[in-house]
Amino acid sequence: MKKFFIWLVCLVLFCPVHILALENDNGGETANLIPNATSGLLMEESTGTIIYEKNKDKQVAVASMTKMVAQIIILENIEAGNIKWTDVVTASKNAADMGGSQIYLSANEKMTVRDLFKGISMASANDATVAMAEYIAGSEEKFVKKMNDKVKELGLKNTVFKNCTGLDEDGHLSSAYDMAVIARTLLSHQQILEFSGVYEDYLRVNTPNKFWLVNTNKLVY
Repeated sequence: MKKFFIWLVCLVLFCPVHILALENDNGGETANLIPNATSGLLMEESTGTIIYEKNKDKQVAVASMTKMVAQIIILENIEAGNIKWTDVVTASKNAADMGGSQIYLSANEKMTVRDLFKGISMASANDATVAMAEYIAGSEEKFVKKMNDKVKELGLKNTVFKNCTGLDEDGHLSSAYDMAVIARTLLSHQQILEFSGVYEDYLRVNTPNKFWLVNTNKLVY
């Protein structure tokens, strides 16, 4: 029953787009399904087949989608045994001062890798991302180099990262195609779904500062 439900949801989500694209075919040109977007791409995850594209290689600011590469690197380090979910990370003042989307880390606050990853995956937390970057690489700058090395390893040519959070910065760019490949790579690490597929959770449980996490992806609900 569960498999049937997942198949049905996929069918409902996929078919309207596919049919609309066919019905609006004009002289061999695919309809503009996203008229208000500069670029976009719909990719089938298991095969990498491109279903729809618009300016797929155009470089644009990608904001917090940047964090997908940070998540890939964190998961690779977990899988390699370099770090553990139970490791305790001490947040630096730099991480605590990031602002934007955050879990409100305090300088010198201690939190496990698992809880920081929850903050990244569910709340797109900038402070948690920087704390993990510093823990793995020693500094955000060195971690960003790892991120840029990773996209080169994936063969992506339109992505350059200047930070690990996606906060606006000159020259911090990617493309719809590159982001789709990055998302597909992230999904190859099945543990991501243990975090990204959860609608709500809590941090700092059993403390006076219990913090409610709500997934920024409303489709999960």
